[in-house]
Formats: sequence, C-alpha cells, structure tokens
Amino acid sequence: MDFSNNQWLLPLILFWPAIAGILVLFGKNDRVIKWGSILASLLPLGLSIMLMAGYDFTKGGMQFEVKADWIPAINASFHLGVDGLSVPLIFLTTLLSTLSIYYSAGTITHRVKEYFIMFHLLELSMLGVFMSLDYVLFYVFWEISLVPMYLLIGIWGGKNRNYASIKFFIYTLIGSVAMLLAILATYFATGTFDIIGAAAAKPFMDIQNEATRHVISSLVFWGLFFGFAFKVPSFPFHTWLPDAHTEAPTAGSVILAGVMLKLGAYGLLRIVLPTFPETSQYWSMWIVAIGAIAIVYGAFVCVAQTDLKRLIAYSSVSHMGYVMLGIGAAASVLTPAGVQTAMAHFNLTQEEVLKSAAMAINGATLQMFNHGIITGALFLLVGVIYERAHTRELAKFGGLSTKTPYFYAMMLIAGFASLGLPGLAGFWAEFFTFRGAFALVPYWAAFGVIGIVMTAVYILWRVIQNVFLGEYDATKVAHWTTVDGQHADGPTDMVGFEKLTLWPLIAGIFILGIYPTPILDYFNASAVRFLAFVHGLL
Repeated sequence: MDFSNNQWLLPLILFWPAIAGILVLFGKNDRVIKWGSILASLLPLGLSIMLMAGYDFTKGGMQFEVKADWIPAINASFHLGVDGLSVPLIFLTTLLSTLSIYYSAGTITHRVKEYFIMFHLLELSMLGVFMSLDYVLFYVFWEISLVPMYLLIGIWGGKNRNYASIKFFIYTLIGSVAMLLAILATYFATGTFDIIGAAAAKPFMDIQNEATRHVISSLVFWGLFFGFAFKVPSFPFHTWLPDAHTEAPTAGSVILAGVMLKLGAYGLLRIVLPTFPETSQYWSMWIVAIGAIAIVYGAFVCVAQTDLKRLIAYSSVSHMGYVMLGIGAAASVLTPAGVQTAMAHFNLTQEEVLKSAAMAINGATLQMFNHGIITGALFLLVGVIYERAHTRELAKFGGLSTKTPYFYAMMLIAGFASLGLPGLAGFWAEFFTFRGAFALVPYWAAFGVIGIVMTAVYILWRVIQNVFLGEYDATKVAHWTTVDGQHADGPTDMVGFEKLTLWPLIAGIFILGIYPTPILDYFNASAVRFLAFVHGLL
C-alpha cells in the first residue's frame, strides 16, 4: 500500500473514530470519557478541513486514493477515494459528529461509556460509506451504521424507543438485502466489485435481446434504488423516520437527519445513475414523482403535527424530496436520446439541457449539505426546550419569545433557513433544484412548489407562532427544570454549551446563504464530470 501524496489522510480520518472508541472502552471516569471523546472528534474534523483544502478542482475526479488487496478470492479490495461529491459530505459528517458529541457531554448521564463508543462507531461507518470505492467495503460500512443507531435509539431514546428502534432496523435491513442482491448481480455481470470499474464496464449492456436486457437491468436498478430509498427515506418508504426521530436522543436525531439520510441519496449519485444510466433514464419520471410527492406530502403532514420533534422529522421527508426531484430531473437526460427528447419537447439546445441537468444535481447535492446543517440546528433546538419542559407538545407552549429570547432568535434563524428565505442557506439549494427541474420536468416542478408554500405555513404558524408568540401561560407546563435537571420557576434560556453547539451551524447558515460558492464548487465539479462520464460511456 502506497501512502505517498497524502494517501494516509483518508485512512486516518476513517479509522481514528475506531481508535477513539477503543480508548473510551478502557475509560473509567465519565468526565474523562466525555472530554476525551470531544477532543478525539476534533482530529477527523481538522483533517476533513485539510482534505477540502487539498482537493484539486483543476484535476477533478477521484483523489487521495488508497487501494490494497483485501479479499483476493472474490476480487474485493480496500479501496478508498474522494471527489467533489464526497469531500463536503465527509466534512459535514465530522462537523456534526463533533457538535453532537459535545452536546451529548452536557446531557447524557446514563451508560456514558457505551453511548460514546456507539457514537464513534457511527462516525466510522458514515465516513466509510462516503470514502468506499469497492462494493463490498461500501456494503460493510453501510450495514455497520445500522447497529449503533439502533442501540442509540433503543437504549437512550424515549418511552417508545423499543418500537422505534426495531422499526428503524427492520425497514433499513429490508432495503439492505435488496441492495446486496443487486450488488451481487452487478458483480456477476462485470466481474469486479470496484464501483468505478463496474460503471465503466456497462453491466448487462452485452445482452443482445433488448427486452431481456431491460428486465434484468431494471430489476437490479430497483434493488439498488429500494436499498437507498429506504435510507433517504423517500415517500412511501419513510414511515420509520418520524418514530426514529421522535424517540432518538437529541444528538442521535442530529446525526440521523444531518448525515444518515444523505447516505441513501449519495448511493443514488455514486452508484445507481453512473452504473445504470439508460435504466435510470427509463425510470426517471418515477424518481421525479417520488421526490415531488414527498415535498408536498411531507409539508402538509408537518402542518398536522402536534409534537415539535415529529414536525421537524416530517420536514426532513419534505426537504429530502428536493434531493430526489433534482436527481430524477438529471436522470431524465442521461442518454443522448433523453437529451434529444428534452430538446424537442422544451425547445432547448443541447448545452441548455446539460446545464439544466448539472443545475438539478447541484441543487440536490447542495440540499444534502444544507439540510444537514439546518435540520441539525433544528433538532438541537428541539432538544433545548425538551430538556427543560420535558414535553414537545406544541399546545403546551406559547409566549416563549419574552422568556427565552436567545432560544427564540436561534429558532427564527434555523426556521427561516428551512423555509428557504433568501440570504440563508436553504434558499440556494431549492433555487438550483427548481432551476434545473423546471427546464426538464416542468409539471412536476410546478407541483413541488406547493411544498414551498406549505413549508412557510408550518414554520411560521406551527413553530414560531405556537411556541414563541402570544401570551405566556405558566399553567401549561407543570414543572420546568434547568438543562441539568434542577427545578426552575419557569423556562430558562440557552446556556453556554448549548450556544456553542449551535454557533457553527448558525454561522454556516448565514455564510452559505450569502456565498454558497465554496461548497457549490465541489458539487459542480462532480456534477459536470459525472455527466461527461455517463455520456462518454454511451
């Protein structure tokens, strides 16, 4: 294995959380375990920033690659690499992991050692998915991610944690089985587990009978799609998500929404579309429909929620719908025939079609990143109020703007970012998604706009008005406490460690709202190269 040219960087980022988890295993003092975990999480965060700074846009493609024999008998290798799609997501993973661990140090008092071991293992698995360029390695990390999240919900979750954790595990495991069968079929067709190599080999394209080729490639496509869609989760595979979010500990919800949902969308962009471009185009309108319906359905369901955390959970279903809409729009023009159809139907030039496809992908990937920081902030803020009121029922609140002004200000910023207010991070992702989608799938894009309107309704009415505006009624909540469980005469505002946890996310919301280019450059380079790769194959 060659570690020259900074090839040590990815393995160090990847395996450092495992080392930290092993060190925690031998810890005996809860305070040492907490602060040791916080400090340990800073190294992958710092290295991920170094990774972003070191990525060469002019060169593009996979960089910092590491490849070594792993299981020669089945031609599986330990193959890591990153490009413009994965680099920002690795940074997002390390950032949210550090913030979640820091927040947990101030709130977790039960089985501390096991909790932080699970968190380090969870970070390892998510990083592994974003770095893996071998199907076997990818699948191993994908499956590992189920276990710590299952335990985080099942042990440190709410009163219905057992039901929620089992439902989460079963749903995602069903998708994983379908994905495994599709991976094996791809391997038998190409003779390689290399993700990039399998895409270049054009699996099943050598089958002469067109009907047979279409049926087989469609079965494999849907196997992979189901595996990834369950994780996104796309409508109608989303029903595990509200329960998991509602019962998960606060930091668990942050990671679940901020990173784990992105694993599914990442799989579609990394594996499904490049490997099966013709089949993806054939079924693209299904992907578009699933995304547009999720946008609208999720927003309407949010309006009907009475639990604040469950409302934010359903907002993730809606916002991840933008990701699926952008991916589906781009998939509709993955072949020359698709490009010609779009040119004829919408009176566009070939350049305009490809630009719109790139914009749709940029919107989807930017939404993946921005949703991570916005919804991460929202779930942290839900945790702030729950630690004090010990309820999330919207009917129990009202008038908190005068009692907790700092908390109110943070919720306003995160809420306005979630509804896509210009100048905040959420705006640009929706803008690019709809810019691409309106050019390629205008009717479904117009339908999706309904979700934008309803997002404003549930943020302004259900969250801001119900929780913060109006008169404060001291009889609604029987017993207020401070964040550390001490009795309080009423609601208390955010304390130091809660503010410090939120500040990086709030800063990111403003920075990316005003100037999204630093992150968009990575995604755009990846989108342009992806479209060139696919059209080069065909």
